Amino acid sequence: MATKIRLKRMGQKKAPFYRIVIADSRAPRDGKFIEEIGYYNPTREPSEISVKVDRAKYWLGTGAQPSRTVKSIFNKAGVYNEEA
Repeated sequence: MATKIRLKRMGQKKAPFYRIVIADSRAPRDGKFIEEIGYYNPTREPSEISVKVDRAKYWLGTGAQPSRTVKSIFNKAGVYNEEA
């Protein structure tokens, strides 16, 4: 099973916020997921980011592929700082 780290959209119309989830690559965007590891709220100023860094590193270590947006969120949250 190929796993991806991606965003799950939540919130109202024109007021989105996202949860960072681990999901099977074949599952739909807002469908079934394995684990929730954080959230991202772009509507706040500055953007709100919360990530469980230990779980994110665990999933990256097992081969889960982050989406482009999640990779940029991880850079801001400091997930890659110790690995690089």
